[in-house]
Amino acid sequence: MNVSEFVKKHYKHFNAASLVDAAEGYKTHLNNGGKMLVTLAGAMSTAELGIILAEMIRQDKIHAISCTGANLEEDIFNLVAHDFYERVPHYRELSAADEEELLSRHLNRVTDTCIPEEEAMRRLEHTVLKYWVKADQEGKSYFPHEFFYQILLSGDLEQYYQIDPKNSWMLEAAKKNLPIICPGWEDSTLGNIYASHVISGDVKNVHTVKTGIQYMIELADWYTETAKEESTIGFFQIGGGIAGDFPICVVPMLHQDLQRDGVPLWGYFAQISDSTTSYGSYSGAVPNEKITWGKLGKDTPKFMIESDATIVAPLIFALVLDM
Repeated sequence: MNVSEFVKKHYKHFNAASLVDAAEGYKTHLNNGGKMLVTLAGAMSTAELGIILAEMIRQDKIHAISCTGANLEEDIFNLVAHDFYERVPHYRELSAADEEELLSRHLNRVTDTCIPEEEAMRRLEHTVLKYWVKADQEGKSYFPHEFFYQILLSGDLEQYYQIDPKNSWMLEAAKKNLPIICPGWEDSTLGNIYASHVISGDVKNVHTVKTGIQYMIELADWYTETAKEESTIGFFQIGGGIAGDFPICVVPMLHQDLQRDGVPLWGYFAQISDSTTSYGSYSGAVPNEKITWGKLGKDTPKFMIESDATIVAPLIFALVLDM
């Protein structure tokens, strides 16, 4: 029994049924000629979602990605330093002294996984700094993901690869020049490192790396052009936060702020979340509330899975891929 058969046989009700419904809706949307934007919040790259996300990209099941700066860089950290990562399955039992001991070894913890500073962050910094400085000296500017695309396609990091490169979603995205939106990139390790090099004077022009406002303009152009092809665009959201809230707002911006007619609403929406609406913590709102903001329509297929994205997302992608 393959994964799809198992899920369809056993996932019958509640969040399990919503998972299957969301996957079937995803497939229907693509089969009807639609495109799909996927958003990545949290630490999905460190959770190694890239293993199946890369396959989704290869098979043209994803047409654009919005993600945090952390997800952008952590896929590459994993690509070049995987053998130096340390898993801490007993992380719930760590004392403050245990955490300080990890810090002394330059291991930065993300739940049960420690990212090695020297082999991951500093290794990538050494390479990307050369690209920042070169662009700065030439008076050019690029988006954060474009710098990473240049590096990955150049082969400069190949000597450090420690996983099968087919499991790096960033590498697959670079090969396809996949549109990426990375709002709030400044809130990332490389964003902090970039700021330090601007302060120290290594990079003279802070705008050598393009900003979030420019990302929104880029997204507006992509959405408008893609919708012109009579392809409705779906929105598959993993987690919450800026990775999802930022791109979904492009539609009401086009309608309400630019006063454009004929721009379709998002044609499909699904979200995996464990946030509780009544706490006021759910920035971005449940599907029906998005109708009031002009993001979705009453007839838009909508799915909500209240569960752990590290469990749910690979299963949905497996169903989409008929694995």
